[in-house]
Amino acid sequence: MMLFLHGALTMACLVSGLFFFKFWKTSRDRFFLLFALAFWLFTLNWVALAIGHPSVENRHFFYLARLPTFLLIAWAIIDKNRRGDG
Repeated sequence: MMLFLHGALTMACLVSGLFFFKFWKTSRDRFFLLFALAFWLFTLNWVALAIGHPSVENRHFFYLARLPTFLLIAWAIIDKNRRGDG
């Protein structure tokens, strides 16, 4: 069951990244590109968990792998608010 859920989360993050990438292609707003990259990093994290043993999700290296993703999201939001274009 956990493998199925990790696969579903992988697919959801990949599709979310594709949607944000599509919005970036039409608007060329850096915000959407950074969010697409963040969701693709989440995709890699879920793939790593699915390939590895899912019960080790609470290990520190999986949390450290998510840190750049959350920093990327925070950077996108701060950058968008500082530019003030939209």
